[in-house]
Amino acid sequence: MPIRQPIISVLAHVDHGKTTLLDYIRGTAVTAKEAGGITQHIGASEVPAEIIKQKCMPFLKKWNIEIRIPGLLFIDTPGHEAFTLLRKRGGALADIAILLVDVTEGVKPQTVESIQILKQYKTPFVVAANKIDKIPGWVVHRDACFLDSLAHQPERVKAMLETKIYELIGQLAEHGVYAERFDRIDDFTKTVALIPISAKTGEGIPELLAIITGLVQKYLEKKLEIDPEGTGKGVILEIKEVTGLGKVADVILYDGMIRKDDILVIGGLEGTIVTRVKGLFKPAPLKEMRVEKRFVQIKEASAACGVRVVAPEIEKAVAGAPIFAVRREEEVERAKQEVRMEIESLDIKEEGEGVVIKADTLGSLEALAKMLKEKDVPIRKFGIGTVSKKDLVWLEEMKEEYRVVFAFNVRVSEEAEEYAKQAKIKVIEGRVIYKLIEAYESYLEELKERKKAEVLARVKMPAKIRFLPDFVFRQSKPAIIGVEVLAGTLQQKVDLMDEEGKIVGTVHAIQKMGENVGKADIGERVAISVDGGVVDRNLKRGAIYYTALSNEDYRLLKENEELLADHHRVALEEIAEIMRKKDKFWDVF
Repeated sequence: MPIRQPIISVLAHVDHGKTTLLDYIRGTAVTAKEAGGITQHIGASEVPAEIIKQKCMPFLKKWNIEIRIPGLLFIDTPGHEAFTLLRKRGGALADIAILLVDVTEGVKPQTVESIQILKQYKTPFVVAANKIDKIPGWVVHRDACFLDSLAHQPERVKAMLETKIYELIGQLAEHGVYAERFDRIDDFTKTVALIPISAKTGEGIPELLAIITGLVQKYLEKKLEIDPEGTGKGVILEIKEVTGLGKVADVILYDGMIRKDDILVIGGLEGTIVTRVKGLFKPAPLKEMRVEKRFVQIKEASAACGVRVVAPEIEKAVAGAPIFAVRREEEVERAKQEVRMEIESLDIKEEGEGVVIKADTLGSLEALAKMLKEKDVPIRKFGIGTVSKKDLVWLEEMKEEYRVVFAFNVRVSEEAEEYAKQAKIKVIEGRVIYKLIEAYESYLEELKERKKAEVLARVKMPAKIRFLPDFVFRQSKPAIIGVEVLAGTLQQKVDLMDEEGKIVGTVHAIQKMGENVGKADIGERVAISVDGGVVDRNLKRGAIYYTALSNEDYRLLKENEELLADHHRVALEEIAEIMRKKDKFWDVF
């Protein structure tokens, strides 16, 4: 069977050079003046095999790589979207990925998120260590192979680059990625290839393209086999309004063929859409479909490629939805079943209680849901598009930590914002998934601190203290002594008891460094005045004393034990043990 070109995603931290790399790859055909050399459409850039041969021939010969694929298809979308948006049943649409890292800066937060995404979808990848031209003293050899350029660098520049590369390799290893410079690898199945490049000067790009080609052909060729006459299968990248055409769908076709007048079966959260292709378009060569206004009408397109589709009811579809193209009516039911299976394969489960999540695409929704699942956060409801008041109604009866709506890359309506304020619902918005999760974790910490303050305001805290024998400031009426807090928190207006459970007095005031304070925590040494205490009578030098807690205080503290530090729990249990000796049913509620 023929094989299609592999779909490649580029992931990178902001400003690490993804756009520059894709622009360079696209510009290759312009420089080479190849008719139709690279066609770019719908956020996808095709690099035909002829261009790879032309740019990489010395390296291909050296590494004995023969090109059998028709080319490479680079998906040009923001970082995570090639995975969270472009998904299909069983995993990500991308066959292989490039993790782009600035060699002068190393691993950054979005690099870590990219690594997590690659692991989650089990996508093979290479690391492109970009901006080698920024190494001080680097002598540029435009468009050259990395190894050829490296051979002509001063020794101190070579040493500096070597240091940067091994610092990066060490950082990657901390996140479970075991990489090595590509020319030092014996087994590419066990080690991730790291290719030093400059997206600005083109150095190392020949090796990058050649190694991707070689890896794909050696390990993924079976996956790339397609039936060019078979059912067209794709994913909707975007639904948009185009003057003169109305609503259109920009689609990445990853299998089969799509033709004008084909029957389309499209998946959606509200059900399956069945319609018919009225028009297919691609931009003029070397133009980006998302900004280009002039298009070429076509009759058919084969995988893997990007294509703009015009069809009735296409506006009902959502980004990330599967789209199948079939020729005959009898194929529709089977296509509908496959589409339903893809929608049902979304790894999102609605539960009786939990948060609400809204996202811009089905894949983004799934990625957010997976990260919440890892944090043991249940989901009550999910959906695509703008957050409305209707979405928030589900949260009215939830406990506070679940009275939250996540809005990933979508708008929150004014009505919903106003309702959220009135109903005390937390709205967390953002365009980076891990930042949404971080914001939620910060919110939970705020809730915990607030709850702790509320509980502590109405309950006596457990404390274990030691009478410092050399610090007696007054014998009695009241006794004033120095103590050290061994565990818990000592407060004013609490009774103290000895290790037998006998009350020895009431803490009237606490002083630290001559200043009155309301409490003293573990490790602090303070002076306390004890009403009813008499030194050397009921207050013994060097003795241990505890806060005398009521049964009600103990119950409240046990119910909110997660708010307590370990040392509070120690003091609490020692107090309970003393009280049980006096009354074995003391802590039975």
